[in-house]
Amino acid sequence: MLRPSWTTVTPLLAAIALGIAWPLHPDSAPVLGVLSVLLIGAVLAAVHHAEVVAHRVGEPYGSLVLAVAVTIIEVGLIVTLMVTTDKDTAGLARDTVFAAVMITLNGIVGISLLVGALKHHLAVFNPEGTGAALATVIALAALCLVVPSVTTSEPGPEFTGAQLTFAAIASLALYGMFVFTQAIRHRDFFLPVTQDAHSPLVTSRAAADAAADAAAARAAADAGSFEHEPVDLDHDGHADPPTDRAALTSLGLLVVALVAVVGLAKIESPAIESGVAALGFPPAVVGVVIALLVLAPETIAAVRAATRNRVQVSLNLALGSAMASIGLTIPAIAVASIWLDGPLELGLNQLQTVLLVLTAAVAILTVVPGRAKPLQGGVHLVLLAAFLFLTVAP
Repeated sequence: MLRPSWTTVTPLLAAIALGIAWPLHPDSAPVLGVLSVLLIGAVLAAVHHAEVVAHRVGEPYGSLVLAVAVTIIEVGLIVTLMVTTDKDTAGLARDTVFAAVMITLNGIVGISLLVGALKHHLAVFNPEGTGAALATVIALAALCLVVPSVTTSEPGPEFTGAQLTFAAIASLALYGMFVFTQAIRHRDFFLPVTQDAHSPLVTSRAAADAAADAAAARAAADAGSFEHEPVDLDHDGHADPPTDRAALTSLGLLVVALVAVVGLAKIESPAIESGVAALGFPPAVVGVVIALLVLAPETIAAVRAATRNRVQVSLNLALGSAMASIGLTIPAIAVASIWLDGPLELGLNQLQTVLLVLTAAVAILTVVPGRAKPLQGGVHLVLLAAFLFLTVAP
C-alpha cells in the first residue's frame, strides 16, 4: 500500500503551520521549537523537490534549478531578517555568504575527504574540474567580499551603486560560464574517477554514468507524492526520469516549501536574534546559523557520496554550493537593496580576510594532486573549527 512520503507531508504541514502562526506572532518556546523543526524540514524538502525537477528537465537547466532553489532560500532568510528587525543588519548578507564559503570549502570538503579517505584509503577526484570550480569560487569571493574593503569611493566596506552593479553582473557571468563548462563543454572533467592498481587516478565514464544513474534512481524513488521503487520501463539500465505529473507535483511542492521557509523564517527571526544576543555572541553568528541551515542538505548528500567512493560528486556539491552562494546571492541582494533601507556592507574585516586567504591556499594544495589522505580532510575541518570559534570569540 502506497503511503505519503515525508517530502510531501512536510511542506504541507509547514504551510498550514505558517497560516496559523502568521497572525498570532507566537513567542512561546514550545511553539517556536515546533516551527523550527518544520522550517528545517521544509528546507530539506525544498531541495529534494528541486532535485526531482532538475532530473526531469536535465542539464544544464537542472543545475540552475537546484542553485536557484537554494539561493531563494538563502536570500529569503537574509532579506527577511533585514526587514523584520530594528537591529543593525548591514553586514548580514556578508556574514551569511562568507559563512557559506567557509562551511563549503572547509566543512563539506573536509568531511567528504576525511570520510572518503578513511573508507577507501585515498579520496580521488579530477583536479582539472575541481581546480576550475575552486578558481571560480576564489575569484567570486575576492571580487564580492574582499574588494569592497579596499575601495575608496565609499567610506567603510561598501560598494557604490555602480560598483555593486558591476560585481553583480560579473558574478552572474562567472557563474554562467562555469555552468556551461561543467554541464556542456567539459563535462568529463567533473565526472567521478576511480583508482586501480596501475594508475592512481583514472577517469571512468562507466563509473560516472553508474553514479549518475544511482543519483537518478534515488530521486526517482521519491519523485511523486508517494514512496515507490525506481522504474526502468525502457530497460536500458538507467533510472527513468520522473514523469511529467511527478515533476509538476514536485514543482508545486517546491513552491509551497519555499513560501513556508521564508514565512517561518520571518516568524522565527526575532527568536534567532534574541537567542544569539542572550548568549553574548556577535551578530555574525546569525549569518552562520542561516548558512548552516541552507547547506544542511548539500552536506548530507556530499557525505553519502563520499562513502560510496564518489568524492568528485562531493566536491562538485561543495564548490557548486559555494559558487551559488556568492554568484547568485550577491546579485539578488544587490537587486533587493534597491528597496532595503540602510547600507549594505559586503567587505570582510582583517580576520575574515586572513581566514579566507588561508582557506584558499590550503584548498589549492588539496586539489592539485587529485587525491587526498585523511590528513587533508582533517586540515580543512580544523580551519572550519577556527572559523566557528573566531566568529564567536573574535
